[in-house]
Amino acid sequence: MYIDDLQLSMDIVSDVTEDYHPINFQLDQNYPNPFNPGTKIKFTVGTDQFVSIKVYDILGNEVASLVNEEKPAGVYELEFDGSMLSSGVYFYKLIAGNFTQTKKMQLIK
Repeated sequence: MYIDDLQLSMDIVSDVTEDYHPINFQLDQNYPNPFNPGTKIKFTVGTDQFVSIKVYDILGNEVASLVNEEKPAGVYELEFDGSMLSSGVYFYKLIAGNFTQTKKMQLIK
């Protein structure tokens, strides 16, 4: 059996021009949690804004500054490496304009 006149056609999307602009700010729970030694933190910036994300130990001491810059509106994910820290509970805090949110994470070694 032979097929001599076979034609295939497909539509190919080569460029996406749709911009995604979230309207809310959000700090998601890190994953995995508990973690060792790395974890991912996802956050949403609703409008162009100066963003700060810092990590604090259980006593409130700052142990890491993950973001400290102007960010355009969008969804972001960063990786936090806790290999230089001791096992324990830590808090990470997002500040963007008038928005502030804090989440808890646990490092287990």
